[in-house]
Amino acid sequence: MKLSAPIPILKQRAKAHGRDQNIPHFQALNCIAEQEGFPNWGLLAAKAGQPTGRLFDRCAAGDFVLLGARPGQGKTLLGLQVLADAVGRGCPAFFFTLEYTTAQVVARLRAIGIAPQTLGPDFRADTSDRISASYIINQTRPVTGPGCIVIDYLQLLDQRRDTPPLDAQVRALRDHARARGHVIILISQIDRRFDGSAGAMPGIDDVRLPNPVDLSLFSKTCFLHEGEVVIS
Repeated sequence: MKLSAPIPILKQRAKAHGRDQNIPHFQALNCIAEQEGFPNWGLLAAKAGQPTGRLFDRCAAGDFVLLGARPGQGKTLLGLQVLADAVGRGCPAFFFTLEYTTAQVVARLRAIGIAPQTLGPDFRADTSDRISASYIINQTRPVTGPGCIVIDYLQLLDQRRDTPPLDAQVRALRDHARARGHVIILISQIDRRFDGSAGAMPGIDDVRLPNPVDLSLFSKTCFLHEGEVVIS
């Protein structure tokens, strides 16, 4: 779908709309997205080919990556795009989600222009309620060679009482990435205290943590906001 104007112009329209209607900026962005035929700004940004920084290309074997954004900014879509990039380079790709059903994963792939069947057997989506660090490690241990694993999302690993503390799970996943050469990406929520004002970008201090986690375990971070991506 062709946009009526470039992304920067659409952002300016959203800013003006937010002022006129006295609504938060993210709501104004979603209003502009709806006018362009998208359900929210995150989908518009992803479909329009906003720069992702080619996150997969920026990763090396064994990298452990935190991917964070507020709701509706496209973090899950970016995670799925990374997996599609991995498959395109011959790497097995895994999407573990406690958030979405299989049908919703398929819909999100299609939203970014990817027909699920084109990914073939190298892409696997797992929506089991049993997802935890140990479950992910067991499911990917048989893989020959390095793969790419996206987990949606960090905070939901902390929901079950029969799993280890969140910090222990994160350490286990980091060790698994290093030992097997996998690129593991953990999608994360950003705390509501992040104000999202114009030009602002969330950072490591804005990650929402229900329980303590040593965030220095991550070898890379990637944050999204209003169609912009910062990788470090």
